[in-house]
Amino acid sequence: MNSLEQAEDLKAFERRLTEYIHCLQPATGRWRMLLIVVSVCTATGAWNWLIDPETQKVSFFTSLWNHPFFTISCITLIGLFFAGIHKRVVAPSIIAARCRTVLAEYNMSCDDRRLTATIRILRWIGPGKQCSLREQLQADFVC
Repeated sequence: MNSLEQAEDLKAFERRLTEYIHCLQPATGRWRMLLIVVSVCTATGAWNWLIDPETQKVSFFTSLWNHPFFTISCITLIGLFFAGIHKRVVAPSIIAARCRTVLAEYNMSCDDRRLTATIRILRWIGPGKQCSLREQLQADFVC
């Protein structure tokens, strides 16, 4: 595999990585907004629950029964974390971190948006390393 073919492979990989991360951005934004809304609802409900004078006079479960907004938002927040929302809001960063780990071995880097490499780096990567790089990156994209 000559240097030109290696450059084309790397450019194709860069386009695919950029496309994949941009594809995740809308879904990640929606998950972040949902997490923010539920967190604010839980905090508001908790504040109302704590400042209620009846909370100190009745049992714990009765006070939760008297404040359904807090109870439902708290259960929803816990359910979202059990469903893995904490992973979904940072999915592009996880993928970029995995790519950075693999690419660091080849003196290349990537950020949350794209792969950065120079032709100078491609000149000293041999055909065996290019194949190895492709295999490792493809293995990392299987999440």
